[in-house]
Amino acid sequence: MVSTFRQTFFDLCMTFVSRSLATLVCLTILVFSIGPPRAVSQEAEDADPSAEAGSGAQGWTPELAMRFRNAGSVAVSPEGDQVAYTVRDAIMDESTSEYRTQIWIVASDGSDNRQLTRGEHSSGSPAFSPDGRYLAFTRGEDEAPQVFVLPLNGGEAMQVTDAETGVRSFKFSPHGSTIAYTMTEPKSKEEKAREKEKRDVQVVDEEYRYAHLFTTDIKAHDDSTRTVTQLTGGERHVRSFDWMPDGSTVVFAHQPAPTINSGFTEADISSVPADSGAVTTLVERPGVDGSPLVSPDGSMIAFTSNGGEIAPVGLSDVYVMSSDGSDVRQLGETLDRQASIVGWMPDGDGLLTTETQGTTRPVFDVPLDGSAPMMLLDEAGVYGSAAVSDDGTVMAFTHQTTTEPEEVFAANIDGENRRQLSKVNVDIPKPEMGRTEVVSWESSDGFTIEGLITYPVGYEDGDRVPLVVDAHGGPNGAHVQDFTGDGDIYMAQVFAENGYAVLRPNVRGSAGYGKDFRYANVRDWGYGDLNDIMTGVDAMIERDVAHPDSLVLMGWSYGGYMTSFAVTQTDRFQAASMGAGLPNLISMVGTTDIPDYLVAHMGGEYWTEMQTYEKHSAVYHIDNVTTPTQVLHGAQDDRVPTRQGQEFYRALKRRGIDTEMVLYPRTPHGPREPKLLMDVTPRILDWFNEHLNR
Repeated sequence: MVSTFRQTFFDLCMTFVSRSLATLVCLTILVFSIGPPRAVSQEAEDADPSAEAGSGAQGWTPELAMRFRNAGSVAVSPEGDQVAYTVRDAIMDESTSEYRTQIWIVASDGSDNRQLTRGEHSSGSPAFSPDGRYLAFTRGEDEAPQVFVLPLNGGEAMQVTDAETGVRSFKFSPHGSTIAYTMTEPKSKEEKAREKEKRDVQVVDEEYRYAHLFTTDIKAHDDSTRTVTQLTGGERHVRSFDWMPDGSTVVFAHQPAPTINSGFTEADISSVPADSGAVTTLVERPGVDGSPLVSPDGSMIAFTSNGGEIAPVGLSDVYVMSSDGSDVRQLGETLDRQASIVGWMPDGDGLLTTETQGTTRPVFDVPLDGSAPMMLLDEAGVYGSAAVSDDGTVMAFTHQTTTEPEEVFAANIDGENRRQLSKVNVDIPKPEMGRTEVVSWESSDGFTIEGLITYPVGYEDGDRVPLVVDAHGGPNGAHVQDFTGDGDIYMAQVFAENGYAVLRPNVRGSAGYGKDFRYANVRDWGYGDLNDIMTGVDAMIERDVAHPDSLVLMGWSYGGYMTSFAVTQTDRFQAASMGAGLPNLISMVGTTDIPDYLVAHMGGEYWTEMQTYEKHSAVYHIDNVTTPTQVLHGAQDDRVPTRQGQEFYRALKRRGIDTEMVLYPRTPHGPREPKLLMDVTPRILDWFNEHLNR
């Protein structure tokens, strides 16, 4: 079957922000990094993405940044002759502020690029049928998307599911007559009645609902003759699944509870007959085992694993086992030990994986013989969504660099004969950019720290300019070589256009530098990692980039934590902006939806480690703050609850520190509406300019 790498939480993706990497490292559980939807154009849905580029750009603005489109969710036809992909646009008018995704298809040689879906609702998750004659996809309201099947030789798309709560994920059976899909349990009649009668009291943690596996016959002529079979039930929350090649069995990963927190500590792998029947456990042990992917001949199952230990800080090695669950063994360790499986190599002797390494995200071949992984695609930049054809001849993937936005490419399975397929952003003008470089420096205790510096537009070496430090989320997020011109939460080129250099440090705790580096900030939040930031600032001053009297700091989620803690430890920043930060770790662990993640980093519960929690919480050092600090937060944030921002704002206000707090309505852990996202960077710029007297 065609296998794809998709960045959704439950496999495992449940993130906060660290620029675009939040979308790229989801499967490594970047817990405190959001990934706002990548911003794209306001132009009409059926605009030709292959149109010639415009001209006359007037410099980098938030409006321009929001025009860049996101290409993603690639799928390759069984014989490798076609590639389907999604294109996402920001739709904004007087009454609309939303992201809308549609599906395009292109020949794998780059010809015949055309749009397949249109309409007011998004379409996504494209998948070719095993015979290559049909393309399935999801479409509909965000709350309840359904699966549609479109004949590629002409005809209308046919809806083949009627899942009450919507389809979460789906896959064709090997014979193409059936799809398996996951759906969250709907409310019972009794629950709906209580809701209607206004008697719908809520028991904490019981509002989460299990996702189960279903199959449906897609060859039936209409809904009345289509059979739906539920395969799983009970206390198994299905995260991901794959078919055995003969279509007899579905292998799936599941966790014991449907809470987000549960996904950090426990998940097992089981199988179930495709015509329903008893569930057979294949892997059951402490920690998380997930993302099962069956080999082409059905003899083995690849999966990612914590290796039998509970590792909420992050660990995802590549394993294989026999299809009956025996002979479980780990393959060669990747550098960061946080790999995501893309698919099987065509000869079945290895696995394609992706993983963050430094400021890049390459594609690897992990051999089954246990030898060291081999890099297949290693160009500078970031590889995202990827897929492999059934016959093993074609690999498709998205790729972006600091100067080029994300596009779809194809190559041979060995990485040769690389060619660009999409031209999603060719019609969008690109003004002169501030150049971006990889930089490194030595921290105060000997750690070598790497990061990215984006210089102001038109920068000349030796000019000392205002420096904004962008602290990433996670903490095991990372700043990578993604496109600096698009509409992320912090728009690097907009800062560069306004005369700022932007330093994005990968402090200890970041992904991409090995397990030991990633674990180096456990029980040390705000100290070693802050030293990494400050030595980076010193390095930029020593290299005649930054003006020592024009330093500012910003960060979202864990980056917001770093911002809040930094202003209690140093007065070197002239202004700061805390986005969705967590300045009080004690109240945070009692209110967040992922307490186990924080407890793992602090080394225990707050009632046994009270001094540790207080030592690493900004509110317990509030008397030291002199830096004007802006507070930004989503009004509906469950990851880092809104009260975290309110606590810090009130403390600053009561101490007489210059501050303001901005709440973004309808917003969880980061803006999801383009108009709200567009507010962030200009608002921060105004705050910084005011306090730098610019």
